Amino acid sequence: MTFPPLRRFAIGAVLLFAMLALAVPARADDALTPAQKNAVDQAIHDYLVNHPEVVLESLKAGQQKSDMQAAAQAQQMIAVKRKELLENKDDLVQGNPKGDVTLVEFFDYRCPYCKQIEPSLDALLKEDPKLRIVYKEFPVLGEPSTYATRVAFAARKQNKYADFHRAMMATKGDITDDIVLKVAASVGLNLDKIKTDMGSAEIDTLINANYALAETLNIDGTPALVIGNTMIPGAIDLDTLRKDIATARKGG
Repeated sequence: MTFPPLRRFAIGAVLLFAMLALAVPARADDALTPAQKNAVDQAIHDYLVNHPEVVLESLKAGQQKSDMQAAAQAQQMIAVKRKELLENKDDLVQGNPKGDVTLVEFFDYRCPYCKQIEPSLDALLKEDPKLRIVYKEFPVLGEPSTYATRVAFAARKQNKYADFHRAMMATKGDITDDIVLKVAASVGLNLDKIKTDMGSAEIDTLINANYALAETLNIDGTPALVIGNTMIPGAIDLDTLRKDIATARKGG
């Protein structure tokens, strides 16, 4: 569970108070009188008021430890789920099929940040002949997202999945079912067939499998990227992507 900053601050203060209190001898013959206890409480209060950096440093160290533990756990789960991440035949794959580095993106067609990084992914595909990108449909932003994902999976049967994906990611503003169908028509998809195919139980299975994989990897938003052994939540710039790919090539 992630606590908001103010709550984390309060928790840190309470923990620090508890540690200081525990440092006071607890044996019966060393018990504090009420007046002494009040003096200790006041001293702790005054110290925290005069030295808030102590609490901040403690919180920072705790957050760093938590981040390191989360990164280690993510690496472990990436290794366990590597085949599902990289080798699912139902995913859209672009770039070099035998590339030495695979970038996996969990995305949503309604996600503005996914659309924000799409030009960077396209640039990487053009400049890096050894890169492979796997696009994971992860509709988490409501019914229109799920509708778009269903159309995308149905487009596979007309060999236009990639065309539909690119057109959808280039569509500005929010999307509705009607907009999704207009985009589908614009890339030459047969809409009658799309409407039939998109309701299949097979597509339910594909979407649910991606939800399950994301949950295992502790992914709850888009975009989420996996490059090598590293999980990257949120949109990042092109130069950072290049560095992360270079690190993955070195085994990182």
